[in-house]
Amino acid sequence: MDQPKAQEILDKIVAQIFGVTDLIALETFKQKYAFDVQLPNQVSDALTHESTWSQSTNPSQFMRIKNIYERANENKWEQPNRQLGGIEDILHAWAKINFTATEWQVDSMNVVESDNIYASEYVYRSQDVDGSKHIIFCDGLRLCEYLAASQRNVNCQNCIRAEDSDRSSNCFSISRCSKVTNSFFMHNCQDMSDCMFCSHISGKRYCIANIQFEVEEYNKLKKEVIHWILTS
Repeated sequence: MDQPKAQEILDKIVAQIFGVTDLIALETFKQKYAFDVQLPNQVSDALTHESTWSQSTNPSQFMRIKNIYERANENKWEQPNRQLGGIEDILHAWAKINFTATEWQVDSMNVVESDNIYASEYVYRSQDVDGSKHIIFCDGLRLCEYLAASQRNVNCQNCIRAEDSDRSSNCFSISRCSKVTNSFFMHNCQDMSDCMFCSHISGKRYCIANIQFEVEEYNKLKKEVIHWILTS
């Protein structure tokens, strides 16, 4: 996993949602669409001074998980026996071994600049991801695939800026939605398809701002909305 592969994944998500092949550079996309998503922070490995990525920046000492394991294999974590005279001695001894593990991943592969990743593949600059694939600039995902700039979702596919939603796909900017597909700017909606700018309704198709449209008029306005999203 590297930046070119992350760009390839992003291009596929954009094409799936918007039906266009316009290239959006990774950093431009991050600034425009992931500005409010909690992402891993770049910190420094306390021993090697190499850059690494951590979900938490409260600790003062960090170490890449691979370096921690390497030191464990060399039996370098166990400290020699000595007297500890009081709390100051205890804290001093603790500081020598208290490194927060970074870039933590379990049963995962092709993970870059990410932390707290479990049973996932192809994850770029994300955190708290479980059982997911092809993830970019995300936080708090479970069983998702091809998501970017999204947070706290379960079982979603091909979404950008999805929040607190489940079982939704091919969407842009949805929040607290369930089983919503091919839709933009939706909030607290369920069982919806091909809708835009709707809130608090369910079981509809071809609605804009909770107003029912014929498919031809809806598709005409959808093209205008996509242009606005990509150029504003």
